[in-house]
Amino acid sequence: MDGQLGINGEDLHSRKYSDGDYSVVPCLLNKFLDLHPPDSSSTVPEAEGKASLKIIVVKAGGMMSLCIDNLGALWMWGNCPQQCKEGSFSLISNFTPTPVWDFHGHTVVQVACGNEHVVALVTAGESYKGVDDLVCYTWGNNSHGQLGLGDTKNRPRPEVVKTFDLESPWSIYEVSCGAFHTALLTHKKRHSDTLESTCWTFGLGDNGQLGHGTAQSTLLPEPVKELPQIVHLVSLDCGLFHTCVVSSEGCVWSWGMEKGLGLCPDDSNGETHSGDAVSPILISCYPNKPEFSQPVQVACGAAHTVIVAQEGYKLWSWGRGRSGVLGNGKTTDSYTPTIVLWPPLMEDFKQERPHSSGEHDQKEIAGVNETDERLSSALKQLKLLQTKLFKMKTYASILHGSIFGEPFDEQDIPSSLQNSGTFDITDEWENMLEAADCTKLMKLEMLYQNMLAGVKDKLMKRRIKEIINECLQSSHVEN
Repeated sequence: MDGQLGINGEDLHSRKYSDGDYSVVPCLLNKFLDLHPPDSSSTVPEAEGKASLKIIVVKAGGMMSLCIDNLGALWMWGNCPQQCKEGSFSLISNFTPTPVWDFHGHTVVQVACGNEHVVALVTAGESYKGVDDLVCYTWGNNSHGQLGLGDTKNRPRPEVVKTFDLESPWSIYEVSCGAFHTALLTHKKRHSDTLESTCWTFGLGDNGQLGHGTAQSTLLPEPVKELPQIVHLVSLDCGLFHTCVVSSEGCVWSWGMEKGLGLCPDDSNGETHSGDAVSPILISCYPNKPEFSQPVQVACGAAHTVIVAQEGYKLWSWGRGRSGVLGNGKTTDSYTPTIVLWPPLMEDFKQERPHSSGEHDQKEIAGVNETDERLSSALKQLKLLQTKLFKMKTYASILHGSIFGEPFDEQDIPSSLQNSGTFDITDEWENMLEAADCTKLMKLEMLYQNMLAGVKDKLMKRRIKEIINECLQSSHVEN
């Protein structure tokens, strides 16, 4: 709709590829192949041409998409911040990837975007020399101070966040954006014996997503003070209205909407969300085990969170479970971490586990394999039961519809069966007739008459057939 797919109507080859302005299947960004990076004329070998330009980082926000190529150039498409002729700020739909020329001559290392704002970590010079050499730029919509520039004025072009300029004592190594807030991870440029990290947040704070202990918005970057002082944070991500960080020791903290999970209660009265977490909450792997073993990365969806742990072999998730996004076989919300059913128990996804010479490791692997086999067997039984249940529901719906002329609903199940699991068909038939209105009784009478007429007709046809067969047999015997 706003060009965030990097395609327009001309690129959609047939109706089956789109529904209005939406693509329902992956589309190749053909026009991206026709574009040149900002300094491709001097860097890309003539023999290789455009083919040597490749993407190394890609990000997607609410209404825009971004990527960084192998030459360090930043590209944008979708609902992009633009400066109008009169100097005012505007968001303009751009259907093809366009380079951000403000960073020409520099290398963009990281980028993140929210609904309508962008944060980029860019080198002070031409090449990347390390995180100590990075400068933080922000631009776009700044209605809640999510650009960290000390005001709420929108910025059509990148502007340096002074807290993290080249003279700052802090080096940024991770950046993420929520819908209207921004979060950063830094460490001091003068390294100490211990790796100490600081998480900074700014922007909208209505739901506690800044972690500052209040629900107030912040126009300048402020540290999340209630996180431990001596801790090395290895990963950070933001949902729409919550934030989550992970330490190297496997501790996970989350804060923001609905107990820090990002869940938005389904109320229609516009009530305030009293369950919002305005300060970091420690998320435990198990009730008796607070840390996640060997954490790798955290990723936040709009209202759920996923942790990659055990060096990438295990995943945990919690938050809103609609559409099965938690991967635990359910569609219900989860307020505590649940194991993701990974890897899928299919032949194509089976992988050999790392070899180990230790006897303890071998026993652990054997135990894991045995658990996987049991889980595989249980899942197969569950799938078989689900198939049978689906067929039974379909049969019940068809039968119910043919009798009453309306779809089957859970409230149609007799109360005795719902409460106790027992079912007396005689009593329930009497109760149903007693509770049925005239319309339902007339439908039942009509169904009964039609069925009775059909049975009588079938009996008559069979009797006629039998008589004919008897006559034919008698005639054959006489001959």
